[in-house]
Amino acid sequence: MQDLQSILDEALTSLSSIDNAALLEDAKARYLGKAGLLTERLKALGKLPADQRPAAGAEINRVKVAVEAALQNQRDALAQRQLTQQLASQSLDVSLPGRGLSPGGLHPVTRTLERIQQLFHSLGFDVADGPEIETDAYNFTALNIPENHPARAMHDTFYLDPRHVLRTHTSPMQVRYLESRKPPVKVIVPGRVYRCDSDMTHTPMFHQVEGLWVDETVTFSGLKGILTDFMRRFFEQEDLKARFRPSFFPFTEPSAEMDIGCVICQGEGCRVCSHTGWLEVLGAGMVHPNVLNPLGIDSERYIGFAFGLGVERLAMLRYGVNDLRLFFDNDLRFTRQFR
Repeated sequence: MQDLQSILDEALTSLSSIDNAALLEDAKARYLGKAGLLTERLKALGKLPADQRPAAGAEINRVKVAVEAALQNQRDALAQRQLTQQLASQSLDVSLPGRGLSPGGLHPVTRTLERIQQLFHSLGFDVADGPEIETDAYNFTALNIPENHPARAMHDTFYLDPRHVLRTHTSPMQVRYLESRKPPVKVIVPGRVYRCDSDMTHTPMFHQVEGLWVDETVTFSGLKGILTDFMRRFFEQEDLKARFRPSFFPFTEPSAEMDIGCVICQGEGCRVCSHTGWLEVLGAGMVHPNVLNPLGIDSERYIGFAFGLGVERLAMLRYGVNDLRLFFDNDLRFTRQFR
């Protein structure tokens, strides 16, 4: 224990001359490591007479604290030196002219939403908006969705409390819009919707456009004509093929799903269309009387059709994007392509 002061003097001299972080850690190991000089002295305490151990232990701790303080001071000095060098190398002449602002651009989903609204507005549709937090009654019950329907399950729907949900579709605006207006009505409802789903073709939040037309002369053939015309104008393909397949939705009867010829391979068959030549793009149908009658609308006099389409789905097809998550990753390398 006689050489503790000399160890301290040696450590202080050695540490003050080190100008490299790696060498500083090597010096730490020499004095404080598992096989360091001070660690060995601590291990040797047991060999001393009992009456000498307290004083020797206190002396070792004094030296250890002094070495640790010297280590930290040298670390701080090296960090400050590095910062000073970095600031000197990255100095900025504030008298130089500014770099200016580069033009930005609209997000592809925003561009797609604007295009959809523009095309339907040219067909005479108004644009409406509704709340993203909906009651269970508007989101499900008023749309003829029964209590035991799978869509109400927790694994599909974000429930805020037993009575309120993050809307799973923009279809509740069918009811809200008809509550405040009498037929004829002709409206689309774009907006964000939420479902418990996430992969390369689904996200928990996405955009949907609901369309509704209620009048005395509305027909299913009119629904097919409007949607076919919209798709041809949206994809700018006058000869775009379309077909309607029977389907089921609680709030429409009859119901159908619309397919279009693959806009990627022109119907020849590719990975995007699963080599079928067809792409599913939306669901539609004639508004169910159980939706109209509770609103005081005579379903014998008035008839309507409704449709719902996914905005991201159309954006992916229009811009050739193969992963839905790219729209929400905020990667400038991706979004700058749409300026």
